Amino acid sequence: MTDSRPSELAASAASYLAHTAALLARLADEEVGPLAEAAAAVARTLSRDGVVRIFGSGHSHMLALEGFYRAGGLAAVDPVLVESLMLHGNAVLSTSLERTAGIGRAVFADLDPGAEDTFILVSNSGRNRVALELAAAARERGLTVIAIVSRAHAASTAESAQAPGLGDVADIVIDNHGSAGDAATDVPGVAAPMGPTSTVTGAAIINAIAIAAAALAAAEGTAPAVFASSNVPGGDARNVQAIARYRGRVRSL
Repeated sequence: MTDSRPSELAASAASYLAHTAALLARLADEEVGPLAEAAAAVARTLSRDGVVRIFGSGHSHMLALEGFYRAGGLAAVDPVLVESLMLHGNAVLSTSLERTAGIGRAVFADLDPGAEDTFILVSNSGRNRVALELAAAARERGLTVIAIVSRAHAASTAESAQAPGLGDVADIVIDNHGSAGDAATDVPGVAAPMGPTSTVTGAAIINAIAIAAAALAAAEGTAPAVFASSNVPGGDARNVQAIARYRGRVRSL
């Protein structure tokens, strides 16, 4: 029987899937150290009853959502969701706002995080002004800042940047190994590259940190609250205590 898969899946799409799989393998191989540091920081937050604050603007806000209220995810996650910095209201305006001075510090002041909280800030370019201001404010408060960036993208903009990037100011930096500009696949007849990778690798990083942090906290005697799917028997009942514990501190609950 003839294998019809090559005709069903265009070569460019297959290339994208293979490239993304290779990036995940690189994360497991090359980012072990930063992932371990990030997990240790989050485990300390869990053990001390703090909250993990995750922020990204534009498409990166999806990684804040990935860590939040997720089956198999930590309950102690507060997604920093600012609608004007997301895409569904006005995508073009959101790009301008994320470059506007003062918004990041205003967001931080509104959060008023606790002393045991940890920040995970996502910016593929490492140049997002809101993320940089959040990082600076958190560091001034003595809080740990974990950055998820593409070092290749950050390096491509370094000469034109007037200030340090997120990778320069964060305590822990995890490279998602994405290409400059994020899109990584050339498609015949299409002028611009396609196939961004930062969402796939970013989601994997968020979940890897959560899993490792939970293991560390549990080993130290503090088993963290983890959400179950509401669509399995007992899921809702299992989540009740976690929701009650974090409602008020996690504002999206």
